[in-house]
Amino acid sequence: MPIELFEAIRDSRRADLRASIARILPSRDAAFVLEIGCGNGHFLTAYAAAHSERLCIGIDLRLMRVDKALRKRGSASLSNVHFLRGDVENFFHELPREARLTEIYMLFPDPWPKKRHHKNRLFRPDFLKELASRGGEGTRLFFRTDFKPYYDEAVSIASSHPCWTLLSDGPFPFEHMTIFQSRAPVFHSLTAGWKAAPAPVD
Repeated sequence: MPIELFEAIRDSRRADLRASIARILPSRDAAFVLEIGCGNGHFLTAYAAAHSERLCIGIDLRLMRVDKALRKRGSASLSNVHFLRGDVENFFHELPREARLTEIYMLFPDPWPKKRHHKNRLFRPDFLKELASRGGEGTRLFFRTDFKPYYDEAVSIASSHPCWTLLSDGPFPFEHMTIFQSRAPVFHSLTAGWKAAPAPVD
């Protein structure tokens, strides 16, 4: 793909996200719960129904999944949860710097099992630094996968990361069965807590 076309597509997608974020956030310094890779919206819709006082945003790359999530939101008549189509890095590019993440959920992300694809995994030190720059005291990061090697790598990254403290590998404070979880005979979970504010990512 020519670089000019790539940049045009990227800028268009960022503009769409910018408009959506402006519509969703009640203020530039709003605090919210984020689910990265929201799938069909099962988890976050249930979470939002159980926590009506919290603003919730789910993001996913696949339009069909986001459409299904939006239908679930409508069926549940919820006003505190929103679903966006987009890349999470573009999302953070357009998110006001003052906005704050209170909880981050990464449930069954693509494990990219082949070694040459590991660079595509989201649970990376640089991405955790970006998340930490958007968090604050009390922010929690929740990660779950059915691919044990990815879990082991996530534990290693979180336990040595300067911006996060590995808290537990036990149950999450909120549980709801998702399609991916129902298909997993075994899965592994970790919780990390925010402990430092890194310099803003350029």
